[in-house]
Amino acid sequence: MEEQLEVAPEPAEVGRARRWVRAQLGRGQPCPARPDEGQTDTLILLVSELVTNAVVHTGRPAVLRLAVRRDPVPGRNVPVRLEVVDRDGRAPRPRRAEGEETCGRGLELVEVLADRWGWQTEGKGKRVWCEVDCAPAPEPAPAGPAAGAACS
Repeated sequence: MEEQLEVAPEPAEVGRARRWVRAQLGRGQPCPARPDEGQTDTLILLVSELVTNAVVHTGRPAVLRLAVRRDPVPGRNVPVRLEVVDRDGRAPRPRRAEGEETCGRGLELVEVLADRWGWQTEGKGKRVWCEVDCAPAPEPAPAGPAAGAACS
């Protein structure tokens, strides 16, 4: 499963991105991962942080991608990957917020909540990504109309 959403450089887009990811994870199509409620909440918070960084710090459109790929090793956790691609080539700069500061905790949260995260240049911009390892969906039943696990 791989889906993407174009994000305009407006703060309201952060909420739209959260709703979109939640809908993608719950839309009932076959999906190789089964994030539990806590992992889904974590993924939604990570979306907020990555999209907010792109919107606030670049002032340019971005693309949010959600990717879930089947792990070739049966029974192993399946990474659910979030990526935000923007057109600003500056490296993300994690910083530590002090005391009651209201900004500066985004990448710190990503580092704590995600199982992995990183960034790389992409054309004239960059791709910031993170992954959360989720339980694999049960193998589909051999026959029947309800075969396959749904993203939820």
